[in-house]
Amino acid sequence: MTYTWNVPEDDFNAIRQWFAEWTVNVADVDFVPARDLFEDNVASFGTHMDVVEGLQDLENDQWRSVWPTIEDFSFLLPTLKVAVSPDRRMALGIITFSSTGITADGHRFPRPGRATVAFSRARRNARWKAIHTHVSLNPGTPAPSHGKRPAKS
Repeated sequence: MTYTWNVPEDDFNAIRQWFAEWTVNVADVDFVPARDLFEDNVASFGTHMDVVEGLQDLENDQWRSVWPTIEDFSFLLPTLKVAVSPDRRMALGIITFSSTGITADGHRFPRPGRATVAFSRARRNARWKAIHTHVSLNPGTPAPSHGKRPAKS
């Protein structure tokens, strides 16, 4: 199967919208609507966890360990690269993000990073859902952040 970076505009826009929605969820520490963007059997890894399978483990082991501790999160939508399979039922999104970390003594620092998300859908006109995520900080960026923002949901 060959992927292309020259994707149909509607697929690119749908995945761009997916990242725009996830941006709001992360920035607002809003877990409930974020779940709708993912398949229940998503497999992921990240800063605070080894490979996990399942949305509940992803939320508990990664999202709840990071989102409340950072501020000003935003996927940088102009950096988005999208690849789509020939049958348009699998896709890959690569994007950078910015955020603000908080040191133990309360100072703010830039916390840039990047993410790769694999998507799937049952048919062409269905909504894209994430089946894999890998979110990481840029090399040299301190991982710990000590904010304590409350969850919206």
